[in-house]
Amino acid sequence: MNFLRSIVRWSVMLSAPVLVSLAISAAQTTTPGPKARSSVRQPGTLATKSYPSALVQSGSSLFRQDCSFCHGHDAGGGETGPDLTRSTLVTDDVGGNKIGIVVRNGRPEKGMPRFDVSDQQIAALVAFIHTQRNAALAKKGGRRGVDVADLQTGNAEAGKRYFDGTGGCATCHSPTGDLAGIASRYKGLDLEQQMLYPKPAKSTVTVTLASGQTITGSLEYLDEFTVGLIDATGWYRSWPAGNVQYKVDAPVNAHVELFSKYTDDDIHNLMSYLQTLR
Repeated sequence: MNFLRSIVRWSVMLSAPVLVSLAISAAQTTTPGPKARSSVRQPGTLATKSYPSALVQSGSSLFRQDCSFCHGHDAGGGETGPDLTRSTLVTDDVGGNKIGIVVRNGRPEKGMPRFDVSDQQIAALVAFIHTQRNAALAKKGGRRGVDVADLQTGNAEAGKRYFDGTGGCATCHSPTGDLAGIASRYKGLDLEQQMLYPKPAKSTVTVTLASGQTITGSLEYLDEFTVGLIDATGWYRSWPAGNVQYKVDAPVNAHVELFSKYTDDDIHNLMSYLQTLR
């Protein structure tokens, strides 16, 4: 389990982009049997399909021109895009019926633009992506990402006890309050990263003026010259840092302090418990 713990810690501490933004699942590749066998896909198996080499090569050129900056030259994940070789959408794609829609419509909410491509270009991209996926699944020990199943090894009851007790999580969080439905909003490595180092966690700051008046709000800006906040009425207010006293309350610090205290069991059990909060 130490290898997983290292992956998670380095990814959150270096703020590396999450490669897995789609839900993913472990699968086993199989070769279609003789026609005499049932054509129904058995649970847990994936039928592979080969494509003409010229079509794959054409798709490779298109992919490296328009897609590789985000998804990597081999579709295995890049600077900002997920690993397509382990994507559920790609797994479920048949003849481009899923991939084509995403390519043509884009995903603006995830930073992916739309592309004006022909049916032939879609077919080429599909051939390349599926060929890369088949090659990736055929490799043993070459997986670069973290599957959802990798993070489902803990004990939820033990995780709840840690949440309510030793971990001190319940002093700031509530399973029926701020964490209600968190397992529906985040999955897999995204959820574990939120658990270890919650990125959207807002700090608050209390500013004490020379008159003794105090103003508390959400910290919006802070450097050696200026401290700024959004107050209770929604207004942005700022002061020269040298003319006021201020105290910052950063909730994420409590998570950072746990890094040196967590055991592997703590992490896996807490993760298991959080996955029950749907």
